[in-house]
Amino acid sequence: MHAPPLSTRYIALLGLGFGDCGKGVFTDYLCRRLGAHTVVRFNGGAQAGHNVVLPDGRHHTFSQWGAGSLAGKVATVLATPVVVHPHALVYEAAALQAVGMVQPFARLHIDAHCRVTTPLHQAAGRLREWARGSAAHGSCGVGVGETVLQGLRDPDAALRYGDLVSAPRVRAKLAALREALQRDADLHHVSTSAAQAEWRVLRDESLAERWLDAIAPVLHGCPPASKEAIAHRLTRPGTVVLEGAQGVLLDERHGFHPHTTWSSVSTDAVQAVLADLGITRQAHRLGVLRSYLTRHGAGPLPTHDEALNVLAEPHNADEGWQGRFRRGHPDAVLLAYAVRAVGTLDGLVASHLDVFERTPLLRWCTGYRSTHAAPDDGALLRQLPVGTPGDLTHNAALTQLLFNAQPVYDPLPLQSVAQWQSAVEACTGLPVLLGSHGPTHADVRARPQAALLE
Repeated sequence: MHAPPLSTRYIALLGLGFGDCGKGVFTDYLCRRLGAHTVVRFNGGAQAGHNVVLPDGRHHTFSQWGAGSLAGKVATVLATPVVVHPHALVYEAAALQAVGMVQPFARLHIDAHCRVTTPLHQAAGRLREWARGSAAHGSCGVGVGETVLQGLRDPDAALRYGDLVSAPRVRAKLAALREALQRDADLHHVSTSAAQAEWRVLRDESLAERWLDAIAPVLHGCPPASKEAIAHRLTRPGTVVLEGAQGVLLDERHGFHPHTTWSSVSTDAVQAVLADLGITRQAHRLGVLRSYLTRHGAGPLPTHDEALNVLAEPHNADEGWQGRFRRGHPDAVLLAYAVRAVGTLDGLVASHLDVFERTPLLRWCTGYRSTHAAPDDGALLRQLPVGTPGDLTHNAALTQLLFNAQPVYDPLPLQSVAQWQSAVEACTGLPVLLGSHGPTHADVRARPQAALLE
């Protein structure tokens, strides 16, 4: 066990929606406000997209580095079970240097046991999603889900970050993976030109050598780290921010199957990562939410409203693998479900509160009626049942319920931040500690209760 000094504290940020809730701005803010020395990414992989905008206009979408990386010399730890995409790290390092970060790899520490995404995983994941046709689950197209899937199918064959120091081991594992994927019947159902391009990747016997050459800068700058070395860093005096990816409504165990991510978004996931490093101290746990709901691509969003498209979204487009970006009104049913599913929280932080500086657009959803119910049926669903974690049958039933949900709104629109905050705190029983009224850390305002974070 590693006993951190009393001056070491851990603060975890956990998304309460379908992602895109503002974890980037709050990670940046907390690193600056509390002088954090390390950000830990504890779930997800390269599909994360956490935006940080600085007051001078510089912007970066953080994928694998922690979103506090522009706040002084903050380090990043990618801990197991994060899925690492080495080739994407090369591109992100260049983008970080362009906005002023010096030697990005020198401030990155990757657990040797982390699973690794390769071009084979990315190609197979895209083929698998295309093969689903109209029943597509939703994907970012970067291979995270496929990496997890192949690791579950054959754990011993999974490529780990520590394996990358041995070229023969990498060649052997990629050859075995290529053969297994070529035999996978689920990947042979699409014959488009785009699919053929992915198949050329799966059949390319020279790929391993070229990939190893491409990712050489990553290994040179960031050799695999032992758990002991990571634990030593995380038990230094000061603040460690644990930055979650995605949101609990996409969680692999509690999300609405099959429109989920291969990632766990929960307080248990936070504590499991710390425990894996021999750290038993409890993190301070903050739930992150937007003033309204958002969702990329496939999956239910009961309060989706095209009228909300007037709300600007400079960093989320409709194009690309994730699909269309949708906006929905704040939803008490989904918020209450998220808070129960994510685990015990100590407070909330909320982004995009500047929406209330415009003409009131948002309405508060208090419950659902089924689109299949008779018009005179007065039954109103106000709560979703949280099932046994990982019960996909239960979660799939919730998905169908949400697809058939007709939102019922409070008669009056939400007129102010105070009105929205009152509704959220009544729904969750948790205080809103921080609120973001713009894109930068300078736009974050602390509520009186935020003294708990000091």
